[in-house]
Amino acid sequence: MTFRYLLLSLLLLLQSLSLAYASVREVPLDELQPTRSQRQSTLIILKVINEYHYKKHQLDDAMSKAVLDRYLEVLDPNKSFFTQSDFDRFAVVSDRLDDDLKEARLDSAFNIFRVYRQRVDERIETALNLLKVDYDFTINESYRFNREKSPWAASKPELDELWRKKVKSDILSLKLKDKPLDEIRTTLAKRYSGIQRRTRQMDSDDVFQIFINSYTLSLEPHTSYMSPRVSENFDISMRLSLEGIGAVLKNENEYTVVQRTVVGGPAGLSGQVNPGDRITAVGQDADGEMEDVVGWRLQDVVDLIRGAKGTTVRLQLLPEDEGSAGRSKLVTLVRNEIKLEDQAAKKYIIEGLGGMGSTRIGVIDIPAFYRDFRGFSKGDKDFTSTTRDVRQLLSELEADGVDGVVIDLRQNGGGSLVEATELTGLFIPSGPVVQVKNASGNLDVERDPDPAQVYGGPLAVLVDRHSASASEIFAGAIQDYHRGIIIGEPTFGKGTVQTLVDLGRFVRYGEKNLGRLRLTMAQFFRINGGSTQFKGVVPDIIYPSAVQADDQGERSLDNALPWAQIRAVDYQPQGLGPLEHYQQKHLMRIKEDPGFTYLLQVEQLLKEVREQDSVSLLEKEREIEWDNREKRRKSEKNQFLVAIGLTPESDEEEEKRKRASPASDIDDPVQRIMLNEAAHILADYIGGQSRAAMVN
Repeated sequence: MTFRYLLLSLLLLLQSLSLAYASVREVPLDELQPTRSQRQSTLIILKVINEYHYKKHQLDDAMSKAVLDRYLEVLDPNKSFFTQSDFDRFAVVSDRLDDDLKEARLDSAFNIFRVYRQRVDERIETALNLLKVDYDFTINESYRFNREKSPWAASKPELDELWRKKVKSDILSLKLKDKPLDEIRTTLAKRYSGIQRRTRQMDSDDVFQIFINSYTLSLEPHTSYMSPRVSENFDISMRLSLEGIGAVLKNENEYTVVQRTVVGGPAGLSGQVNPGDRITAVGQDADGEMEDVVGWRLQDVVDLIRGAKGTTVRLQLLPEDEGSAGRSKLVTLVRNEIKLEDQAAKKYIIEGLGGMGSTRIGVIDIPAFYRDFRGFSKGDKDFTSTTRDVRQLLSELEADGVDGVVIDLRQNGGGSLVEATELTGLFIPSGPVVQVKNASGNLDVERDPDPAQVYGGPLAVLVDRHSASASEIFAGAIQDYHRGIIIGEPTFGKGTVQTLVDLGRFVRYGEKNLGRLRLTMAQFFRINGGSTQFKGVVPDIIYPSAVQADDQGERSLDNALPWAQIRAVDYQPQGLGPLEHYQQKHLMRIKEDPGFTYLLQVEQLLKEVREQDSVSLLEKEREIEWDNREKRRKSEKNQFLVAIGLTPESDEEEEKRKRASPASDIDDPVQRIMLNEAAHILADYIGGQSRAAMVN
């Protein structure tokens, strides 16, 4: 099992935070009381964070208010249960939660949760009654579905009106999908009752986990607590084979959202599951009943999707570009085991593009920084390794007579630090690669362990907003050494290091099963002294699709650690030279390029969808909105395909083709847009260097 999957699995489990692993029985209100072990865990967590967390902070009144705000946000993210009077009642403790935490007093947090559970009961009873109403969809009114930045409802009647519109909107969404009214009411009754049932099943450990994570996430977004039950389930998931659909999920308001697909997994290979898609229903086998999962806890959805290799699961997806009230699609996947070799680096050659002449560009696609740690520890000389694979691919590309190489790190979420360091060493003679600073201020410098430079020719690195962690270390080092041209979008900006701390190790006697803390304990710094944190790696030549990059990655997370700088280490940059000329040629080339025109159209549609926070409850207007969005999406895609000489496909034809023969990125015309331009840029550079040599 790779380090990358370990990290992604941990993230998947922790994304649920407040909502995972509730008990299977309804918990009486009087049982929702803090326990002695939870108080002990609180004191240990504060001690560990105070001594070892990378960020030094003051647990004071300001932090106390932040903890309360985060706690209420996690419980009621869309402000659908509490009213302003509830908030005013809770605000009494806003300046004393810091003292409560220091003294391990948890009563205020539990009192708030008990009120929350009562409010959920009240709202669900209201919703179930509202399902009996016959609604008029010719009335021109709208429903604000995103209330994250809205004020709390001023009164119970105002909250009643909000829920009336919510129920009406939910009914209309299903009605527009040609569902009969009886089926709609049954589906929504199960959905609403499920929210109530799962809330009632949350026990004392769940409440504690929600609250203590409201504190840890007020520090920064990567420190979080796992209760004993969550820790146990995490260990079980790590021992199991990696079987499923290969998708990393997160919880976002009522939806389970695809965060990313894992290379080599059924979801990614299908070409039908994309980041940002929302899972609204899950069905087992080819004809099992579709289970509506809107409003479910993340882990419950994960449990439905997981299954044995070779079995079938069906997902009803609401694509990101459809908004919250758009048309969904049904995707059928066969669960499979995701093997290390499925994530292996692979090579291509790009040649014959207009304007490139006879220049041949080799491409090495690296989906993850993988390393078989078990094989390495056993002394296996042929253990699987990113660096080992890329070394071989470089040799093959040089034998093929390529003029330059593009390293494609798009969608690469990171992995092994050792591999990022050693891979950098293939392209430089020797020297430092990255600095790691811990909470005590101590610095470790990771260096290229091999003085041999395997490839010294023209080089470019293609990155996007999803390139993170180890990808950023590699791209940052190549940029600092002036060894290659960094092209694409600003990267994710994940420049911190986490470790798992077993809280039981701090207990000498008594209960030792206290759960674990995922702790941010160090930060990466480039050899030039700048951090990869927050800003990420900013390319030398930035694609226009980066216009929304500020809304992505670490920059979009609450309380993310800021960019920082330390002293640079000694290193010897190489002679890449000025790049302004190649930047201008790039801008001229893409000005009328149908590919980049299409990418910008896609970004604009997503921007409009993300910024939309309300929908019409007028049936005809909602239908028109659906149709116009679908016509626009198809028209823009078809214009692009025709412009590059391809025949447009219907959605059904495209999905059938992808199911029959999953395409690699190199065969996907949309994925080729950025890659082809990177090849063009490197070819420009190679041509420029050749001419300079002739002049000299």
